[in-house]
Amino acid sequence: MGEIKRALISVSDKNGILEFAKKLAERGVAILSTGGTEKLLKEKGVAVTPVSDYTGFPEIMDGRVKTLHPKIHGAILGRRDIKGHMDAMSTHGIEAIDMVVVNLYPFERTVANPKSSREDIIENIDIGGPSMLRSAAKNHNDVVVVVDASDYDKILSEMEDNNGQVSQETRFALAGKAFTHTARYDSMISNYFESVSSKEEYPEIINRSYSKIAGLRYGENPHQSAAFYKEIGTNYGISGAEQLNGKELSYNNILDLSATVELVSEFKETTAVIIKHTNPCGAASNESLLEAYRMARETDPVSAFGGIVGFNRKVDKATAEELAATFLEVVAAPDYAPEALEILKGKKNLRVLRLPIPITKVDKVHNVRSVAGGLLVQGNDSLLLNEGDLKVVTERAPTDKEREGMIFAWKIAKHVKSNAIIFADRGLLIAVGAGQMSRVDSSRIAVMKATRPVKGTVLASDAFFPFRDAIDTAAEAGVTAIIQPGGSIRDEEVIAAANEHNIAMLFTGVRHFRH
Repeated sequence: MGEIKRALISVSDKNGILEFAKKLAERGVAILSTGGTEKLLKEKGVAVTPVSDYTGFPEIMDGRVKTLHPKIHGAILGRRDIKGHMDAMSTHGIEAIDMVVVNLYPFERTVANPKSSREDIIENIDIGGPSMLRSAAKNHNDVVVVVDASDYDKILSEMEDNNGQVSQETRFALAGKAFTHTARYDSMISNYFESVSSKEEYPEIINRSYSKIAGLRYGENPHQSAAFYKEIGTNYGISGAEQLNGKELSYNNILDLSATVELVSEFKETTAVIIKHTNPCGAASNESLLEAYRMARETDPVSAFGGIVGFNRKVDKATAEELAATFLEVVAAPDYAPEALEILKGKKNLRVLRLPIPITKVDKVHNVRSVAGGLLVQGNDSLLLNEGDLKVVTERAPTDKEREGMIFAWKIAKHVKSNAIIFADRGLLIAVGAGQMSRVDSSRIAVMKATRPVKGTVLASDAFFPFRDAIDTAAEAGVTAIIQPGGSIRDEEVIAAANEHNIAMLFTGVRHFRH
């Protein structure tokens, strides 16, 4: 570990670089640079030596080759504690580089720009930058490697306090950061080529990069550690939520929030949903947001206590007052009226989140779930119900009111753990039976939990009925219409049971299992 005497600076993101370079120069650090960085520093009066002057070899091929030179990599990789390395540097006129400040061509931004041509994208693949970063990170005992502008002040502070030196601990941490930076960069390039050239949806190797949003107090249980990450390069879902009030989100809050936002995004109508343990315990659509919330809460007021509430409309004052009257963990909405936000902030522990709802639908979004020793990857269940595909399979067709209730119930069933049974009316969730091993048991639990009359409601099932027993149970409860995927070998038996009970039945042809 020695004093920083020479630094190579070449950055695409120039935020903070001028101030950093000036401070280095004031300490007598000699600066090498290239291209736009060199031009900026010179224009602002910072003494800088072009890399081409140092190497004695000009930049060629439109700048493709400028730092790929033995005098650069020898100056970075040469170990100061090995005499043979130092002798080789002396023989070949290589002056040691003690700091490398590099961030890479904006490949990610270029790929994200729909106006970028393939040539633009390829030209934004950095070659020299990653090479220098890896060299410097490998030789971090002798070279300080910097990829993040947020580290500039810390480095300057250490140099100030330690006669121009940077501690071994900091050097090691910065080296790790550099390798993470180049690994992520290579992953983005790999993913781009895979997306363009591969005809397979699921490649042989998956490269996905995530950045940490927050460390969490614990996971599902206090003895489990946890953190929340955002997939780099995506703006899908809840990772961009803005927290306006309340305690930090917990692991379970985030799971429930995801379920809340996905469900409420199914609806174009003004809708409120309440989630408990990733299952809906309340949902309603109404012209009034306040009434939608009240109706949703009354579906299962016991379970709504301590739940997570999601809206697909801006929260007004009256709705905020109603929300504040009940203990809730989280409220999520696309926006809040100023007076509504003031009311909600009066509940100091209530987590209030603002995020785009409905969430943006993104092509090729995949669900990833960990299993022992691996991952399961599948396409996101973003399929929306096509009402034109609904098939009446019973002697009686549903009434308009029943049909509206069935479509509402079907949207709910998609987001309930299997085996899922939903009792609903038009725009109103009546009762839920979730996560049972038997569809009949789910039906019975829903009836048992119902706080409103079940008679006259419609029923949705996330998958087909294997036997007629669930139809008989529904008829006993007073159900008048059923929507289900169909596809059982006993469909005729199930349809016959519906006809016996004068129940109208629709087949969707689509299943929505949620394990």
